[in-house]
Amino acid sequence: MKKQLFLFLFLVITCFSIQAQSDANNRLYELRTYYASEGKMQDLMNRFQQHTLKFFYTYNMRLEGFWLPLGENKENKLVYLLSYPSREARDKSWKEFMKDKDWVAVMKNSAINGEIVAKVESIFLKTTDFSPNDMKSVGDRVFELRTYKTKPNLLPNLLERFRNHTLKIFEKFGMTNIIYWTPTDKEQGSEDLLVYFLTHKSKESGLASFKAFGESPEWQAVKKASEEKAGTGLTISVKSEYFAPADFSPLK
Repeated sequence: MKKQLFLFLFLVITCFSIQAQSDANNRLYELRTYYASEGKMQDLMNRFQQHTLKFFYTYNMRLEGFWLPLGENKENKLVYLLSYPSREARDKSWKEFMKDKDWVAVMKNSAINGEIVAKVESIFLKTTDFSPNDMKSVGDRVFELRTYKTKPNLLPNLLERFRNHTLKIFEKFGMTNIIYWTPTDKEQGSEDLLVYFLTHKSKESGLASFKAFGESPEWQAVKKASEEKAGTGLTISVKSEYFAPADFSPLK
């Protein structure tokens, strides 16, 4: 009897896990970056916490995470991640949200002493077939957002390297794979960009992990083999940014 109960619970947990993974893979993600006007960062944060997040919930926009740069934030920058069932659902939600009379009033009131947002950037993303979609919140860690730009026609080669080798080697050096994407739109880099989040105990441990990773014979052999197969190095640039989650971020 106990054996049957254990098997039943295992199957239930497995089904939920598969369903959650499928849901994550089928969603559209939007990574949004805001730059606050000079002296308005706290005003912008207050508007998100006191008002904006409620409207996101009302209009079925799922907030996955919300982050601020580690250290001195010279750019007055914040980053957050939304997800939607589809691009059509996203456009419908934003259209209704921006027309909401209460939201319009909030925006007007927040800008009485000057506009609080200087610039907004947005990129639409879909998960890769190897993305772990590890969106469990565990706290006490930092997030690293990494963006790779490949040479022409070599994104499939880079994805193959990550799929078959890189993620596993990351884990060996204490780095946690969270989620991996490519852009959905050509003009935003669907043919040459890989974007992903890792987590570390601290920025210092993240830098140390990458140093050890880069020096490891296993990684050097994988890198050499992938570049020999492509006939060249795979990437043009690699950008790394470290973030801490906001107090109200669902993912910590």
